[in-house]
Amino acid sequence: MTKKLWGGRFSKETDPLVEEFTKSVHYDHKLARYDILGSILHVQVLKKAKYLSPKEAAKLTMALDSLYKATVRGVFKYDAKAEDIHTDIQNKLEAKVGDLALKLHTARSRNEQVVLATKVYCKVELAGLIADLAAVEETLAKLSKKNEDMVIPGFTHMQHAQPVYLKDYLGAYIRMFERDRARLASISNNIELTMGAGALAGTPIPSAKYNVSIQGLKIKSAVNSIDAVSDRDFVIEILSALAICGVHLSRLGEDLIIWSTKEFDFVEIDDAFCTGSSLMPHKKNADVLELIRGYAGHLNGNLISVLTMMKGLPLSYNRDMQLDKEPLFNSIETVSMSLKVLSRLIGTIKFKKVRIEAYLEDESLYATDLVYYLVDKGVPFKTAHAIVGRLVRYSLDNKIEIKSMSEAELHKFSDKFKSQQILKLFNPKASVDSKRSIARR
Repeated sequence: MTKKLWGGRFSKETDPLVEEFTKSVHYDHKLARYDILGSILHVQVLKKAKYLSPKEAAKLTMALDSLYKATVRGVFKYDAKAEDIHTDIQNKLEAKVGDLALKLHTARSRNEQVVLATKVYCKVELAGLIADLAAVEETLAKLSKKNEDMVIPGFTHMQHAQPVYLKDYLGAYIRMFERDRARLASISNNIELTMGAGALAGTPIPSAKYNVSIQGLKIKSAVNSIDAVSDRDFVIEILSALAICGVHLSRLGEDLIIWSTKEFDFVEIDDAFCTGSSLMPHKKNADVLELIRGYAGHLNGNLISVLTMMKGLPLSYNRDMQLDKEPLFNSIETVSMSLKVLSRLIGTIKFKKVRIEAYLEDESLYATDLVYYLVDKGVPFKTAHAIVGRLVRYSLDNKIEIKSMSEAELHKFSDKFKSQQILKLFNPKASVDSKRSIARR
């Protein structure tokens, strides 16, 4: 058993099974870099409060800095037997500077130490996710630009609806990811980095002495010490935003999966982003997209797990709150990897123009344009809607295209129809360009 940050009050060693059950170092080691930064900041506070001499503060800072640089270089090795990463770092520091390390925990509780490290981790990771989202938006924008004049069938209820520009279809996802990015930026901006809460009641150090900074991170004293150690709103907000982002990723993945099937055959996805079958040699499966779709379930589950864990906790800190880390880490890493792989995949997509044009021959896509044609000739909308509905039914029952009907046949439904005029309506480009209400960027 390794040395702990507590224990003087206890007369027995912790049961080995309890040691194993309660430890968190196997996942919270990801906070090592941020915990060390927090310790360097705490040294500044203790120096200002005269709990540390300038010489002691310098020695501690130098030792902590060496540990920090080890995390940056990727050579930091955590002790798997430690209770948590905070204990492990304290023990490593003690090995470097001896009993001087024992002063570091003056006016400090692990309760606030954990939340500060987690908040700094979140700010760093959110910046990375925002960049990942921007990269996907850029890739989608490039794909849209490359195919800016392409028209595709639009769908509602998975049925043919109306023709739409591909750039507008892809633009819908760009808008979703823009909102995701804005949500994450707002959450990051709202995360306050505080110290001085102690275990829950504050410390003897005057609040002004907690105004310290490092690497652009500005710390201030907590407004409410109880809230500072017991709040996990920021974790829940991040998990919520990432769950929403996961829904967007899943929907885009689903569209591309459908479009890549033989039944649709709208797109070709590069072989580098597909897998095959161990039995069927002809298979080309969009497994990457299927996993992105599947991981949305993990993201939803992570949000629910933390909401459920927090809902019944009395103030202030409870050990249950240790369990926010794995869902948080998992969601951040899942979304980051999904965005990175999706960005590369999108860059390889090729649209099959001939196949899409064949789909656009479906006359039902232009039924609404026929309604507007009649409306423009003075027919009330509901009346025009019914007329075109009967016309479509007649076309299907008699297996005859509307554009092939004689004017006499068309007049059975409305004498407003002119065959030469309605022929022009069965044009994908004319259909999408007739919709003037959209403020396209």
